[in-house]
Amino acid sequence: MAEESQDGQEKTEDPSQRKLEKSAEDGKVLSSKEMFVFTTMFAAFVMMFVTPMFAQKALAYWSRLFHFNRPDDLMTMMVERFSELIFAVVITSLVVGIPMMVIVIGTQAAVGGLNFAPKAMSFKGNRLSPIEGFKRMFGSKGLMELVKSLLKVFLLFGIAAAVIYARLPGVLELPSRDLVTATVASLLNFPVVLGALLVILAIIAMIDYFWQRHVHIQSLRMTKQEVKDEYKQTEGSPEVKAKIRRMQMETAANAGRQQAALDDVPNATAVITNPTHFAVALKYEVGSSEAPRILAMGRGNMAHQIIDRAKGADVTVFRSPLLARALYYTGEIGAEITEQLYQAVAVVLAYLYRIDKGEALAEPDVDIPEDLHFTEHGQSMKEDRNQRGGYEA
Repeated sequence: MAEESQDGQEKTEDPSQRKLEKSAEDGKVLSSKEMFVFTTMFAAFVMMFVTPMFAQKALAYWSRLFHFNRPDDLMTMMVERFSELIFAVVITSLVVGIPMMVIVIGTQAAVGGLNFAPKAMSFKGNRLSPIEGFKRMFGSKGLMELVKSLLKVFLLFGIAAAVIYARLPGVLELPSRDLVTATVASLLNFPVVLGALLVILAIIAMIDYFWQRHVHIQSLRMTKQEVKDEYKQTEGSPEVKAKIRRMQMETAANAGRQQAALDDVPNATAVITNPTHFAVALKYEVGSSEAPRILAMGRGNMAHQIIDRAKGADVTVFRSPLLARALYYTGEIGAEITEQLYQAVAVVLAYLYRIDKGEALAEPDVDIPEDLHFTEHGQSMKEDRNQRGGYEA
């Protein structure tokens, strides 16, 4: 059955990577006590076969510590032997302790990974509270651990007894043999018993590992709402991301369309400029019933490219800031110009046509409808004036 959160929602979703990382920061990582028991016992089993190679030298060294060959200077020798004894204890502890420490660290690294969590080491008052201690000891979890430990002890004791019982005939014959043979035979029984116990401990360790992993994952499961909230915190709102992607796609499409339109600039009849911030390339066939069409348009760097292409192809560039902005903000690449600009564009094209014929004419006044007067940012100048008038009033 799925666990429920405080607001009643079922925790049905597996923990996210962020949830696992946050749990590790709090010191909550997967761990298995039974796996530690098995690996340390296995290490002890291996060391039992390795240490005899050094046993003779070790015994000789330890026996020398209790050999006093200068009775006249007994106190000095006792001090020397005590110093050597301390050294021997330290070396022996290191020889046994370092491999065990490596085994323990390696086991945790394999089971749940190594993790350093300062939060877990911070002071918590409830750890010193006797009441909280009794709750942990006699709570449901504590009692469950006690039952598991007792079952494990009974199981191991039973396995050891079964192995000894199976070898009982040989054990009963030991008194009839000489001391050396009986001692060797007795010692040979010990690895057999320990090996059988290790097999059982390995099975228990694997069961405990999978159970602890299940419990760990269950404790970190999330509700659907928690998953959504975390996604918003880490990745942003899906709606906002979709809008950003849509805007990026539109920007990329417009940029691609503008770049492709540059190739059509040499075919333009004229380019209307701002003079440098905006540029609109127009195409008109004399005698055609169709309105002038926008081949390319752009602002900033794109406007510079259009102007350069036009000059390179001997296309006439005409400066008319209001008309350039009006064409830019009301037109689209590949479309005809808006009907409101027919008259203004006709005046410009007629002037350029006559100039190309060699006539000497002054630049005409281009009349742009007041509704199509735009600032560089695309704001209607008429609305801007009305707003300023309202503020002044």
